[in-house]
Amino acid sequence: MEKPTSRVLAVLELLQSNARLPGAELARRLGVEPRTVRRYIAHLIELGVPVDAQRGRDGGYALTAGHKLPPMMFTSDEALALAMGLRAARELGLNGILPAIASTQAKLERVMPQPLRRRIGDVNEVVALDLRRPSGAQPPNASAELLGLSAAARAQQRVRLGYLDASQSASARDVDIYGLAYRGGAWYAVGHCHLRRAVRSFRLDRVQSVEALPISFGRPPGFDVLAYLTESIATLPRSHAVEAILHCDLATARRALYAEMGLLDPCAEGVRLCAQADDLESMARDFSRLPFGFSIVKPAALRRALASHAQALLARSRG
Repeated sequence: MEKPTSRVLAVLELLQSNARLPGAELARRLGVEPRTVRRYIAHLIELGVPVDAQRGRDGGYALTAGHKLPPMMFTSDEALALAMGLRAARELGLNGILPAIASTQAKLERVMPQPLRRRIGDVNEVVALDLRRPSGAQPPNASAELLGLSAAARAQQRVRLGYLDASQSASARDVDIYGLAYRGGAWYAVGHCHLRRAVRSFRLDRVQSVEALPISFGRPPGFDVLAYLTESIATLPRSHAVEAILHCDLATARRALYAEMGLLDPCAEGVRLCAQADDLESMARDFSRLPFGFSIVKPAALRRALASHAQALLARSRG
């Protein structure tokens, strides 16, 4: 027979996992009489665990929001880590642990103080994730700006960013943040930039400061942060404009190519790839890994880079 202490802890576990449980249900799950459940509840209260008890048909027992067991005391950084960890685990598609993820999220939300629950809600509502990372890329550093920008996006409140662009030029940008996304090993904020008068993306590791402004905005309905980010990265002007015909269907091309490589459009010959590249040798290596045939339309320098890469592979195989 289990010791009473184990039963008391089992009651606590059940209350953490459920919004409210009737006494009869608690008794059934524990295999005890209802009066024994009342004794366990009294013991929890003596230990400092605030339990709300309500009589009647819709009554039962529940933990009071804001209760802080030792594992439930989180700093803002820890709360962000929990929110991102649970989101990442859910979006990785690990079906075997989805029930555990859901129950963990429920336990956290039921005992978290309201301000902390609201901050994590900010993240869950406006942050999108694409968890693929380029080969060899390092995991991104956690950003102190992520919580502030997600809250501003959810509240639809304009912010002023101190920002360094790719050339390290500093500027102040008033931005209506539509959402945030993780893509290609980095975090981005996407929104309407009032300096450029257009939608722009901002890498969070280049954000120097964030100031909330007393101005609200309306987020475009159905705005897809990841779709915008993917297209903007793929079409960013570089040293070489690349065009190729992939001899496959669109679904096969999308599975074989990483999204940032370029834009894909079906055509009579298969799928047209339009891309931008600074390093044609790297682009040649990407093409050499494709499991289907292709034709390079332009530039001629990419065809030469592919030929050189093929010759290097042949020489290596002979060696």
